[in-house]
Amino acid sequence: MMQDVNPVCYFSMRILCLFSILFLCQALFVCTGCSKLEGFTAIGGGTIIAAEPAVLDGTYWTLFHGLNRDSVSPETGLLKSWTGEGPPLLWKTDKIGNTTYPGYSSVTVANGRVFTAGNVKTGDSDQNADSYVFALDEKTGEEIWRYSNGTAWTDRGHYPGERGTPTIDGDRVYAYSSVGQIACLEAATGKEIWVRNLREEYTVTLPTWAFAESPFIDGNKVILWVGGEKASVVALDKMTGTPIWTTPSTGQRGNYASMTPFDYAGQRIYVNMNQAGVLAVNAETGKKLFDIPHKTEWDVMATTPYFFKMVPSGVASSDALGYLLIVSGYGTGARCYQLNVNGDTITPNLHWSNPQFDNMHGGMVIKDGYAYTATHYYKRQRNWSCINIETGEVVWEDTGVGMGSLTCADGMLFCMSERDATVALVKASPEKYEELGRFELPEGVGMSWAHPVVCNKKLYLRYGNVLYCFDIAER
Repeated sequence: MMQDVNPVCYFSMRILCLFSILFLCQALFVCTGCSKLEGFTAIGGGTIIAAEPAVLDGTYWTLFHGLNRDSVSPETGLLKSWTGEGPPLLWKTDKIGNTTYPGYSSVTVANGRVFTAGNVKTGDSDQNADSYVFALDEKTGEEIWRYSNGTAWTDRGHYPGERGTPTIDGDRVYAYSSVGQIACLEAATGKEIWVRNLREEYTVTLPTWAFAESPFIDGNKVILWVGGEKASVVALDKMTGTPIWTTPSTGQRGNYASMTPFDYAGQRIYVNMNQAGVLAVNAETGKKLFDIPHKTEWDVMATTPYFFKMVPSGVASSDALGYLLIVSGYGTGARCYQLNVNGDTITPNLHWSNPQFDNMHGGMVIKDGYAYTATHYYKRQRNWSCINIETGEVVWEDTGVGMGSLTCADGMLFCMSERDATVALVKASPEKYEELGRFELPEGVGMSWAHPVVCNKKLYLRYGNVLYCFDIAER
């Protein structure tokens, strides 16, 4: 009984028991090959490490798919379910283009402004149009300014309209038109600072469905993958537009994805897709480092590549290996490459391949070692899918809202159908597809290909010439 035990002995026994439990837990942790390191997520036998994640603020969304290129917003405190009518509508506007199909540009948000792009008629016909950049008031959707960025893409047989999303950098906005003109503007006023027609300067043959790339700002550079006869990649001084370096032509046209930067093997690397696959270049010089063949039907590569590191079981975290995840549609699917280093040489070797995870252009979300997307061509199923990026294993599939685009915030996926603009709220979990509400946008025409954005507790959805802003703050 307790009153018969010496208090000192009892206390000593409790301490000994506590240390025994801690020792056992530590042993179990080591035996499973996992490392207890902040920001790491253990799955399978290794440890996935996000590539130098940027510190994000949920009140800003300055770049297509975000600074970490994973389509994950840092926003929290959001609704975890929707009624049949969807979340409350704050505002909508149909003033982001006036052609029948003005475009598919998404939005960026900063300092009380929302930026997007679309076609505006210069005559009586949709075929006579310019590409316009729009700045809207974040609270009301009212237009603050608009800027003409030259001739628009108006090919009726290949989906007219703007594709790329303006990029915000401090007090400037950078917009790349579907036909290859890059403009640097004052974010506050829309005043032109500098402009260059890269299509003409570098003798560029446009890809079949025009450019869809969004500019990437890295330090003092703005980088674009032009795929011209005189250059394949161009780095311009972001302040003046003056060329800093170019990567010589590879003979491959540019494509539809936006680039990813990462640091690996003692150098900074830029990687993106061209019509034949992957091209990686040195960020300081533009020198080609490696390429990876990745052909698809119609030469469509529109999904941003994703870089991550993985620590194999029993290996020190300092010896993490680099991996590059490449995804495309038309049944080619997903391939993950291990980036092996030998001195200054980087050689990609195939780690796994899965044709079932074949996103066309709706983007993918990368979260906690898993990738989520809408598949395209594989067995003509067009399901929503989740895979383990360490192994390539599909962990669930569901028809969802049909093929479309997505973004992620506060542990939730915001999925939008490309056919009828149905929007679903889905739990971002590898356990199962769990839908927590859906609704349909009432107005819009054509395909709803603009990617959703969550910023400052608002959900932005574009359907043709209509941009919707919903209040998704938790109540």
